[in-house]
Amino acid sequence: MIQIRKGIIDDLPQVLGLIQELAEYERAPQEVTITLEELQRDGFGENQIYKFFVAESDSAIVGMALYYTAYSTWKGKTTYLEDLVVTEQLRRSGIGRKLFNAVAQEAKETGAKRFRWQVLEWNEPAIAFYKKIGAELDAEWINCTMTEQQIQNYIA
Repeated sequence: MIQIRKGIIDDLPQVLGLIQELAEYERAPQEVTITLEELQRDGFGENQIYKFFVAESDSAIVGMALYYTAYSTWKGKTTYLEDLVVTEQLRRSGIGRKLFNAVAQEAKETGAKRFRWQVLEWNEPAIAFYKKIGAELDAEWINCTMTEQQIQNYIA
C-alpha cells in the first residue's frame, strides 16, 4: 500500500538517499553536494524555498517529488518540479505518476499558470510518459547553469 503525502522534516534523511539514488541513475553521483542540514534549512527554515511529496510504504520513503514556486514574467506563478524519483525496485509501478499527480494538483490548487520540469534526453520511459499525458517537450530552449564557483568567479 503506497501513501502519497506532503513531506516533513523527519523524511529528509530518506529523501537525501533518494536524491543520491537519482544521481546514480542520471550518471552523475559526484554532483550531489547538498547536505541534510541544507535540506533542513531550505525546506523548513525561515525562508522555505521548496516543498515535497513523498510516497511511503510501510514507514519507508520509496519515492519523492520536490518542487518550488518560480515566476514567469510572461505568465506569472509557475510550479517547477525539480526532481521526481522512485526507488529503483519500484519503478514502473505507478508511484511516479501518483507523485506527479500530487504536484500537478498542488499547481492547480495554488493557481499556477504553468507547471514545468526537465527530462534528460535519454530517459525514454519518462519522455514516453510525458508525451502520453500531453505535455509539451520543448527542444528550442537551451538550459544554462553556473556552478557556485562560476558565480564566484564571475562576480569577483
